[in-house]
Amino acid sequence: MHLIAEAFLAMPPIARVILVLGLVSAAGLALGNIRIRGVGLGIGGVLFTGIAGGHLAKEAGVHFNTEMMDFIRDFGLVLFVYTIGIQVGPGFFAALKRQGLVLNLLALVAVAGSVAVAAVLDVTGVIPLGAALGVFAGGVTNAPALAATQQVLTEVHADALTLALPGLAFAVTYPFGIAGNLIAMGLVRLGFRIDPQAEAAAFDARRRAEAAAVDTVNVTVTNPGVEGVRLGDLHILPQMGVVASRILRGGRLEVAGPDVALRLGDVLHLVGPRPRLAEVSRLLGTESAAVLSTKGTDVRWERVVVTANAVLGKPIATIVAAIEARTAQAVVISRVTRAGVELVPSAALKLQFGDILTIIGHPPDVAVAAGVIGNSTRRLQQVELVPVFLGMALGAVAGSVPLFLPGMPAPLRLGLAGGPLIVAILLGRLGHLGPLVWFMPPAANLVLREIGIVLFLAVLGVASGDRFVETLASGAGWPWMAWGVLVTLVPLLVTGVLARAVFRLDFLSICGLMAGAQTNPPGLSYANAVAPSEAPALAYATVYPLAMCLRILAPQVMVLLLS
Repeated sequence: MHLIAEAFLAMPPIARVILVLGLVSAAGLALGNIRIRGVGLGIGGVLFTGIAGGHLAKEAGVHFNTEMMDFIRDFGLVLFVYTIGIQVGPGFFAALKRQGLVLNLLALVAVAGSVAVAAVLDVTGVIPLGAALGVFAGGVTNAPALAATQQVLTEVHADALTLALPGLAFAVTYPFGIAGNLIAMGLVRLGFRIDPQAEAAAFDARRRAEAAAVDTVNVTVTNPGVEGVRLGDLHILPQMGVVASRILRGGRLEVAGPDVALRLGDVLHLVGPRPRLAEVSRLLGTESAAVLSTKGTDVRWERVVVTANAVLGKPIATIVAAIEARTAQAVVISRVTRAGVELVPSAALKLQFGDILTIIGHPPDVAVAAGVIGNSTRRLQQVELVPVFLGMALGAVAGSVPLFLPGMPAPLRLGLAGGPLIVAILLGRLGHLGPLVWFMPPAANLVLREIGIVLFLAVLGVASGDRFVETLASGAGWPWMAWGVLVTLVPLLVTGVLARAVFRLDFLSICGLMAGAQTNPPGLSYANAVAPSEAPALAYATVYPLAMCLRILAPQVMVLLLS
């Protein structure tokens, strides 16, 4: 054992840090995978093994380079929030329009509740202001709030003891802040007898219903008023959001190109929202039972993925014109699938990387269309690293911009948690800028996201472990721990009950709301593991920016009002 200790101490400082973080992370992930009655620590296990590792390192007299550890922690945090933003960016603003006001109102309730509990602890003399601020930051798992606390206490020239208290209280309450978040989710789930899998299925169904459901119908042309009219001149189709993809004439199936002139007895295969299809059918003729299958004909359909830079951001009308300039006959784009939702391909719809187009045409023409649009499997699986690093750099800049507010002793900053998240959401929504594409394959996004949060928790645990046991042994830490649980649970339970009982939100969105209101990445990881759905991440990203700003601002307000 002595030889192992000597060999460890003889290692270069960087290798020593990598060894410890590697062992702590592996052990923490293994611990998180242990489940008792279906409940486990999940990614939060890394924090607890980090605390154990930090304590053992202190006992052995091992010290780590502070700047190196801070860099790894902050880089992991940036990586985590950036990939979250890229994931939810395409659907973020749509979610904000639907229920963003309600979610942010509930997040405000959660933040105000934790501030009120911490303020009461100080005003009633239960714990001093420095400890109350540390309990607030740790109980809501917000390291930037701790940094803001230290900064504002320095600005008001607090004494040395007051300056030391927030960090100690934060170290004691932070682990249980994570646990309290998970407990609150579990209590809401049990209290309302919720089935997460059913909630996930219902959420996904609602998302699809928000876009008009795309359906098909075959219509026999019987209206003499449209005989001889070119499909390209039949303006009722684009006005109704309907596309004609195939036409059956005299027993022969053809592509319904814009130059095809209608004849009585033609059978059209129409694609569009079901209510609109019924209207168009009545105008053109009657619904038909004829089958317009491409099987056994010289017409075929194929799904093609948008991967070519040249078509990104271009409207469908422009793309179809470019394809037809290279083909002998017409092709028709009958559907667009984006993020799992089917859209009617209106002429003005602009294409995004990863869109899936259903193309109808003759085989050589479909092949030409696929070449124009891209359809590259390799690009779908490839991570564009230049946009990743550029996006994180822009996020760091955004997080460092000072926001001056009246009466505040120091400027407010979004920091390395809020800045990269907001930038990533905007870039994810933008999709591309020239040759830069911010689409990230889901598997790659998940890997980078998990690596980021594991590094963040491992370093935070090791940094807290050297004083965690000592603080508890002194007796001072136990009351802080108890009050930290109170700061965590009371506001979250109030918020969760309001969200479910009053606003009727789905459980997974409530989980994302709770994690986002606490700015708690492990809580989001737990919510993602409960059931496969985008609901937690969308709710998290919807409330995170406001919650982060309020969490950072709250200690400054508390010091000004209570000191």
